[in-house]
Amino acid sequence: MKAVIQRAENASVTVEGRTTGEIDFGIVVLLGVTHEDTAEDAKYLVNKILNLRIFEDEAGKMNLSLKDTKGKLLSISQFTLYGDTRKGRRPNFMAAAKPDKAKELYETFNRLVEDEGVILAEGAFGEMMDVKLNNVGPVTLILDSKER
Repeated sequence: MKAVIQRAENASVTVEGRTTGEIDFGIVVLLGVTHEDTAEDAKYLVNKILNLRIFEDEAGKMNLSLKDTKGKLLSISQFTLYGDTRKGRRPNFMAAAKPDKAKELYETFNRLVEDEGVILAEGAFGEMMDVKLNNVGPVTLILDSKER
């Protein structure tokens, strides 16, 4: 399971002009699922993301986590994180999980976030989405549950 996380002052996602999720402060997560991923991968990423110290403390040091700051999380499914661009000019998405499995693990990830008491906003699985965010810093990190 891969996640691109971005620290955000605010963010929103819309589908066909309708806002499906928005946050005023926190982290935007673009989440990709591959074939061999399990709920354990989701648990690992949730724990890592919610506790990463990527927010500034009063001294201006990145020393606080999303949980410390009471920030929110905007979760967006993104199968293109498993796009392989090594050959040719068109990405190959064979490493991305099939939609049924990907949706199940995306929903597992989201429920685990909520179980931790973090306010969650979501995109719309499998839909064409417009994502807007004000990335502060900018701070953008890439996490892979297979690289622990």
